[in-house]
Amino acid sequence: MTIPEVLFRGVGKRFASGTDAVLTGIDLSIERGEFVSIIGPSGCGKSTLLKLVAGLSSCSEGEIRVNGMTPANAREIVSFVFQDATLLPWRTVQKNVALALELEGRTRAEIAKTTEGLLDLVGLSHVAGHYPRHLSGGMKMRVSIARALATKPRILLMDEPFAALDEMTRDRMNEELLRLREEQNWTVLFVTHSVAEAVFLSSRVIVLAPHPGRVAQDIVVNLPYPRTAATRESKTFDEIVNRTSKLLRETHRA
Repeated sequence: MTIPEVLFRGVGKRFASGTDAVLTGIDLSIERGEFVSIIGPSGCGKSTLLKLVAGLSSCSEGEIRVNGMTPANAREIVSFVFQDATLLPWRTVQKNVALALELEGRTRAEIAKTTEGLLDLVGLSHVAGHYPRHLSGGMKMRVSIARALATKPRILLMDEPFAALDEMTRDRMNEELLRLREEQNWTVLFVTHSVAEAVFLSSRVIVLAPHPGRVAQDIVVNLPYPRTAATRESKTFDEIVNRTSKLLRETHRA
């Protein structure tokens, strides 16, 4: 029997500063290679869910298994991309991507080869020597993604990484992300407030209900990959977006 890539069993979370639960009764099984987006109203625990998988926070109840391991033991196969690109302004693009490799003690030759390949992968070889202040928002996020991929993760956690971008740039970044995933076959958990973005990217969309956060809907997105600008123009895409938006509104009202 195949082990789920990420498994939640009765997961709940309370913070020490309060008695109200942030998350409760989360039961989810995510298989290898799935792209799962998590949507829901503000405060429903979307980001907290990612932090639990990353081992940045611990469950108050229940358990999480990442490729059969506890999150703390699975950190080497998980990378996190935050909403802010969080690049170090005093390091060049190449040096920002190299950071995790340096911390792992890789040789200069290994670091140079890996960073060169990653920058080529995300289309930024031409700005390898530039500093973050010289980059557009979309370019900074591509550097952040390249840095996350430096350790060759199996699982990519993404917390609203494109929220600050304009719509056209965001659409291009969505297509770029799916291209990279096709090449490297990670499992992705992606938090977003955009229903259209969730549907475009995902094989499944999880809708969380608030107060406390819990799974209200688990929606399978039956759209073929690869997905392109033509996908967004299709009738099926519109239907899934409209249905998901309706379920989200109903969940929020309930």
